[in-house]
Amino acid sequence: MSRKSMVFAGSGGQGVITASIILGEAACLYEGLHAVQTQVYGPEARGGSTRADLVISTEPIRFPKVISPHVLICLTQEAYNKFGSIIRPGGLLVVDPQFVTTSKNTDARQAAVPMYETIKREIGKPVVFNICMLGCVSAITDVVRPESVVKALKNHIPANYLAMNTKAFKLGLGLGEAWLSGRPGVSAFYEKDSKIHMDDGACHTEYP
Repeated sequence: MSRKSMVFAGSGGQGVITASIILGEAACLYEGLHAVQTQVYGPEARGGSTRADLVISTEPIRFPKVISPHVLICLTQEAYNKFGSIIRPGGLLVVDPQFVTTSKNTDARQAAVPMYETIKREIGKPVVFNICMLGCVSAITDVVRPESVVKALKNHIPANYLAMNTKAFKLGLGLGEAWLSGRPGVSAFYEKDSKIHMDDGACHTEYP
């Protein structure tokens, strides 16, 4: 990887900005990479449009703006309608089918992953939807190691909510791995088909 550009788009309150910051910190602090994060959001406290751009590179970043991202994450239909056309040909589009219906004329790989449904069923608190999305994107893109994201999570999540957020991240990892393996309907892949061990911040996965 020389340079990877990403756009996270959704609505205020979904945590897309937080997710992009955590991923950027994981790249900088724990992977030795360069990262620049910028954000734009509407005037509404919640419900307005939100966009966060993230560039991760092995080289110094001289132009932080993302024009045609390698990866586009859209968590609302409005975000997809607004930004769906900017993804570069051959890029990756990640959506949740509960909130976004995509068109087939997009020249990109499309990952429609049931993240929200999984969170509702396995955790019951939609507030960690963004962390599940972060796990899914991390697994599919492999831009940073999962254990680096787990370390960055600890810098942003209060201790009493860390276990719930870590579980959401692990569920997202499983969803991403399931999509890569052609099993997009397997919604708790890591929880049911593998064992994850986290020792001293390291994340190790064992498959049956």
